[in-house]
Amino acid sequence: MSGFIDAALSFPTVLFTPLLVVVVGYWLVVIVGGADPDAGSEASDGGPLDFAGLGGVPAPVSLSLVIAFAWFASLAGGQFHGPVPLWAVLVAALAVAWLLTRILVIPIRKLLPAGPDASRADFVGLTCVIRTGRVTDTFGQAEVHAPDGSSAIVQVRQAGADDLRAGSEALLYDFDPDGEFFWVVPTDIATRGH
Repeated sequence: MSGFIDAALSFPTVLFTPLLVVVVGYWLVVIVGGADPDAGSEASDGGPLDFAGLGGVPAPVSLSLVIAFAWFASLAGGQFHGPVPLWAVLVAALAVAWLLTRILVIPIRKLLPAGPDASRADFVGLTCVIRTGRVTDTFGQAEVHAPDGSSAIVQVRQAGADDLRAGSEALLYDFDPDGEFFWVVPTDIATRGH
C-alpha cells in the first residue's frame, strides 16, 4: 500500500492527486443531494470546454473525467516511463485524458436532453382551435400546435361571454397552473387595434 501512496504523491501524479480528491468529494456531495451537477452549465456554452471539444455536457462532468483520466495516466506513466522524462509523462497524461474525455463526451451528450424542459406555459401566446361545443369559465377544450409541429388537446376557459364554439380560433393568453388550464379570447378580439 505504501508503494501506491508513494506513486500517488510523486511527480507528475502529485499534481492531479489533490484535484482528484476534490472531484471525489464533489461527487459525494452530489450523491447526497448537496450540489447540482448541472449548475452553471448554461454559462459554459461557447467557452473553453466547447473550444476543446468537451462541451455539450455539464462542466463538472467534463472536468471530472479529464482529472480522473489524467490522474490514472500519470500514475501509470510515472511507474512505467523508462527513459522518458517525467515532464513528457505529464504532457502525455494530459493528452490521453483529453482524448478519452472527448471520446466519452460524445455518447454522454446524446443522452442528455437538448434545451430546457418543455412546459405547458410554452403554449401561451399561440392560437388554438376550439374542440368542444362551447367554452365557459368552467369548461372547454382546444387543440394547439407547438412550433415544433406537435399538437396537444388542452383545457381552456374564458373570462368573458364570447361565442367560442367548436372550430373557432382563439388565443391562449395565460396559463393557470393550479387549475391546469389556459385562458383564451377569440383571435379577432386579441388582434383588434394592432
